[in-house]
Amino acid sequence: MTLTIRHFGEVDYGECWTAMRDFSMRRGAASADELWCVQHPSVFTLGRGGKPEHILAAGSIPVVHSDRGGQVTYHGPGQLVVYVLLDTHRLGIGPRELVRRLEQGVIDVLAGFDIEAERRAGAPGVYVADAKVAALGLRLRNGMSYHGLALNVDLDLEPFLRINPCGYAGLRVTRLADLGVALDCAAVLALFLPHLARALYGGVAPIVVQGEAAWPVISA
Repeated sequence: MTLTIRHFGEVDYGECWTAMRDFSMRRGAASADELWCVQHPSVFTLGRGGKPEHILAAGSIPVVHSDRGGQVTYHGPGQLVVYVLLDTHRLGIGPRELVRRLEQGVIDVLAGFDIEAERRAGAPGVYVADAKVAALGLRLRNGMSYHGLALNVDLDLEPFLRINPCGYAGLRVTRLADLGVALDCAAVLALFLPHLARALYGGVAPIVVQGEAAWPVISA
């Protein structure tokens, strides 16, 4: 199994969404899986079926209606976003198992910082005590996944007060910087990727290839 890792830095949410959707629609059975590692300028995203009333006061922050699952969340600089472009048929898993494996990757890397994290039934994501530290949102088409997870590293949390995060009024949100982890996104990512790769592939480490920092082009 080959897994291509691409590091894009800070990129526009809409541009990234279009690129990963196109990649997923055009890829074939022989295409390698990919992880796209990014940060986004400040943006609220509302998932399929998301309720606009969960956006309380967007202010100058743009709102994008996305095709991922879930309600509303916030992305901004200092948040590590990893998009998972996987062939779930090839992995032999469905959406619930994919969510569980994504959560496990986060739980495992936090354990390395001596942070005890957990899941919550019916509320995908990863939590520390009563606060959410990582959010998940996915889309699967014909077994091909895109979108992924967002791990709060050292971003400004104030915008989360302008929404009901993930559709839950009063849900507390935290970040690694407030949990004693004094690392930036790049350093956290370097530690996170091995845990995430093992979790996604059921404990089997895939062959990892570093891809170019450009949207991949696949012919139809």
